[in-house]
Amino acid sequence: MKIKEKEVKKMMMKKLQNKEPAYTINLAAIEGDGSFTCPKCGLSISPDDESEKNYKIEETKVVNGDLAELVITCGKCRSVIVITGFQPEL
Repeated sequence: MKIKEKEVKKMMMKKLQNKEPAYTINLAAIEGDGSFTCPKCGLSISPDDESEKNYKIEETKVVNGDLAELVITCGKCRSVIVITGFQPEL
């Protein structure tokens, strides 16, 4: 069952990548609580929104146990947004 889930996720990501180029947001360059707007439609996306109404997490990339990259889709326009600039907590 795990293999099928991975295959489905891989197909979903490939389909998303074929739609349009992804936007990249560097959190290290954003002041405040990490909220930002979708580069395409302007929808406000907040890390405090756990309901995933405004975005959906598609993929996470972890390096040495720390979150390095997060791929989300906008809940309004379905744009792919790659979030970088995560800082490990000290």
